Amino acid sequence: DKTVSLRKDLSEMHEWITQAEEEYLERDFEYKTPDELQKAVEELKRAKEEAMQKEVKVKLITDSVNNFIAKAPPAAHEALKKELDVLITSYQRLCSRLNGKCKTLEEVWACWRELLSYLDAENKWLNEIERKLKATENIQGGAEEISESLDSLERLMRHPEDNRNQIRELAQTLTDGGILDELINEKLEKFNTRWEELQQEAVRRQKSLEQSIQSAQETDKTLRLIQESLAVIDKQLTAYIADRVDAAQVPQEAQ
Repeated sequence: DKTVSLRKDLSEMHEWITQAEEEYLERDFEYKTPDELQKAVEELKRAKEEAMQKEVKVKLITDSVNNFIAKAPPAAHEALKKELDVLITSYQRLCSRLNGKCKTLEEVWACWRELLSYLDAENKWLNEIERKLKATENIQGGAEEISESLDSLERLMRHPEDNRNQIRELAQTLTDGGILDELINEKLEKFNTRWEELQQEAVRRQKSLEQSIQSAQETDKTLRLIQESLAVIDKQLTAYIADRVDAAQVPQEAQ
């Protein structure tokens, strides 16, 4: 009777292990949405915790079998001991595989969250560029004011490539594993298109501002020369007035 009871406990534990392997380790998983990925992480965490809780059950079965073997005739030893060894090996392998898969999926989830954070940071920077381009679209003012706008735009464009490299690497890691590949490719295509368009527009705006500065400098130079010329003429005419020189005497200056 005791042997039957022990074999029943061993069999039930084997069945649970087989079911857990089929449910969490043998099925092919596809993660096409973040919700599916997050759900899989949570399920594996629960499975890992449940497997750890079964350790008490495995220990009780082990103690029961060992106690029985210690008192039972040698003929009953070998089969039970073999079944127990198989159970312990299967249980330890299950725990190891669940831990490994859970850790992998947690890393994948962290990788996805990190990718989103880098995309968010880069899109905020692109928003700044967009605002700056709009602000300099029809800028008015002298060479100094336009030069300040150009400097401001150039400072903004001196943005490190680190984040974009991280985005590329994280996306490659996930899509290589078939994780969220369609969603990631869509997000990357949208981001890269926007990045290229704004980069090109920024380069065009920089050239435009440089030309505007040159034009403004030429205008300032022309105005300065005119002002200097007028100052000379004004000084000459003032002298004529002081000397009571009649306009008819100096027709050229009178004109």
